[in-house]
Amino acid sequence: MKLRVGVLGAGFGGLELSTILSEALADRLDLTLIDKNDSFFFGFSKLDVMFGRKTPDAVRLSYSNIVKAGVVFRQETITAIDPEARRVTTNNGTYEADVLVIALGADYDLTATPGLTEGGNEFYSFAGAERLREVLPTFTKGHAIVGVTSAPFKCPPAPSEAALLLHEHLTTRGVRDACKISLVMPFGAPIPPSPATSRALLAAFAEREIIFVPNRRVRALDPARRVAILDDEDQMPYDLFLGIPKHRVPDVVAASGMTENGWIPVNPKNLKTRFPGVYAVGDVTSVGTAKAGTFAEGAARVVAASLLAEVQAGEQPSAYAGAGTCYVEFGGGRVGRVDVEFLSGPAPTGSFIEPSVALVGEKQHFGSSRRGRWFGL
Repeated sequence: MKLRVGVLGAGFGGLELSTILSEALADRLDLTLIDKNDSFFFGFSKLDVMFGRKTPDAVRLSYSNIVKAGVVFRQETITAIDPEARRVTTNNGTYEADVLVIALGADYDLTATPGLTEGGNEFYSFAGAERLREVLPTFTKGHAIVGVTSAPFKCPPAPSEAALLLHEHLTTRGVRDACKISLVMPFGAPIPPSPATSRALLAAFAEREIIFVPNRRVRALDPARRVAILDDEDQMPYDLFLGIPKHRVPDVVAASGMTENGWIPVNPKNLKTRFPGVYAVGDVTSVGTAKAGTFAEGAARVVAASLLAEVQAGEQPSAYAGAGTCYVEFGGGRVGRVDVEFLSGPAPTGSFIEPSVALVGEKQHFGSSRRGRWFGL
């Protein structure tokens, strides 16, 4: 009998889980991978698009390239999830499974920040990065704010990277002296779990005269006055606003009855939800890690190992450690690396490798290895 698995979402978590199960079970697997999009992209590629380093088409990976034993990809929009029955309804049909894995990530709620749509820009969605590709070349003077509007948010280093790369972009164009850059974040340090990474970023900000505004978030924008209003009611005039919008679970997840306090709670050791046979991995959960693809990938490995142990009567895997690696762009052709573990001890811990040209190649390998593993490219 084949193991019937429904995987909702073809991001880091869904792709890694599907790949592991296909490699291990092949013709004993009946896995349906569902995503509303036709292609995948690495989160860091949005910065490449935004700053004109790569074209949008160059960073998209079509799901049509997925050819794996026991796996069928469906580009469909999920309209309902019944976790008790492990039943999923889409715009094209209904699917039932022995095991259901929710890996739908987090959506963006631009309306949660008054004025953001009318008076600002966001670069966390692919569409937002594409729009900024056209906007940034028109910015020649004034105050640019990179502002976080809510926490948690995906890829904690990304706001810092955006500020550093904006500095480089403006310097290359010869207009940096006419511009001011500020970074507003709701943390006391850029990367709280890794003091060494935070120190390196703060030093980079100081060297580039980027103003770091800690322990604050942008509550609203006043488009008419071109003012960002912070959560302590301080006001910051701006000429260009690059925002990180509020994150939330997709509507279909919120309607499924699986969430508590806005996210899907899971057992942090094995990613099981309170519904038998239903797991959740990645940004859609409240597991306690940062919201980034590398952590979703690690969670998917634990889920896959757990399912294989059940099918093959083997030992259950070690508890999920919440470990992941993030590469941090500092500009100037240099990349740093932070390795973080969120769940292996009483508090998150992080180590840092100083930015270098060598790590640029390592980051490229990170992407190419997964492109080959997941898409055969």
